[in-house]
Amino acid sequence: MKFRLHPDRMQAERLTSWSHTSRAVWNIALAQRIWAYRSAQRKAVRAVAQCAELTEARREHAWLRDLPAQCAQQVLQQLDAAYDNFWNPAHPARFPQFKKKSHRQKITFPGQAVRVHKVSRRMAQVKLPKIGWVRFRLSRPINGTVRNATVSRDGLGWHVTFGIHMPELEQPPVNTGMPIGVDVGIACSVFVSNEHHERQRPDTIVEDEQNRLRGLEQRKARQLTYAKKHNGGKYSNRLRKTIGQIAALKARQARRRADWNHKLTTDLTKNHGMIAVEDLKVRNMLRSAKGTIELPGANVAQKSGLNRRIADQGWHQIRRQLEYKTRRHGGVLVVVAAPGSSQTCNECGVRDPKSRHGCGRLFACTACGHTEHADRNAAHIILDRALCTAGWAGPAGSGSTRPQSTRSPQKGRGTLTGSRMREPTSSVTAT
Repeated sequence: MKFRLHPDRMQAERLTSWSHTSRAVWNIALAQRIWAYRSAQRKAVRAVAQCAELTEARREHAWLRDLPAQCAQQVLQQLDAAYDNFWNPAHPARFPQFKKKSHRQKITFPGQAVRVHKVSRRMAQVKLPKIGWVRFRLSRPINGTVRNATVSRDGLGWHVTFGIHMPELEQPPVNTGMPIGVDVGIACSVFVSNEHHERQRPDTIVEDEQNRLRGLEQRKARQLTYAKKHNGGKYSNRLRKTIGQIAALKARQARRRADWNHKLTTDLTKNHGMIAVEDLKVRNMLRSAKGTIELPGANVAQKSGLNRRIADQGWHQIRRQLEYKTRRHGGVLVVVAAPGSSQTCNECGVRDPKSRHGCGRLFACTACGHTEHADRNAAHIILDRALCTAGWAGPAGSGSTRPQSTRSPQKGRGTLTGSRMREPTSSVTAT
């Protein structure tokens, strides 16, 4: 649970200092582990050994001693988790990286080191070691046991995030809602299989904010050039102010994106027992097309714009939220293969790239002539694959449960029959 924190000036300065100290502890510990592993002994260092060395270092350095010992120990435990995730083949984490000064500022406290006290209906206080009581806005009740607290800062100010342990229900909920397939895209943000219209996310940044962001970025470029030419690269106060204004606009944009994604996933998981999504490799899709000096890529600017639009939609966040929210509401999330979902007809089962003429919003099957909104057709294909994968008998009105092929029919083998019979849909015009 995340809340807006309101520290005073002295508290904010000390939290900022602690965040840089935590970053230094992370970088030093990571450098030590890399050096130990590359040495002749190939030794793996863990947090237990580094905590003992941390105690000795705190006696020698006052700046390190100012940071609460529990916070530094939390940094080492987080580094352990980062290594475990990297060595876990089922986890997509990369090797732990060093943190720059511009990295997100945060300090983590264990649950036994903090206390929470409600002041009024909308305000509360959290007691942090060596700082005391800090007020935060109680936007929702805290129901459960506080296991940890993380104080962080973004472009819009300070926040405190509590890790809450909530007791498990004696009888877990069972969601009996209709199964659905969900297709995510760019032109259409989300299309649900049982709906006739897409769910289009509004722009996360309006035109006036886009113009202001463009002007701030141009100002930042001029100030950086001046700093490198006259100040030896040292940032001025005006440059830091410009960077803060850019960060505030982007933080507001990220909040709007997260708000829409949370409302979408909450609505879907509450009302549907099974949700089917594609297994999209978003990280691979976001790779640049610039290539190398010897083999330069093609359409680099177009691919860069496509990458920005994919990242702005937040496909990975939608899937991550669906995973834990389906468990919370008694549902199940089924992930199916992505290839061919936008080229396969959900009426006759024929896969043909020519059915998506010009990659527009119209799907016109070359085999049976079925026309439908392309994203709605893809959502039905995703649902059909999930029903076959999960072993369901199919939704109401479905007369067949045979799996659909994701490949085009080969010569001499005929076509595949569709997996459902539905009423004809309204006509869709190509855009």
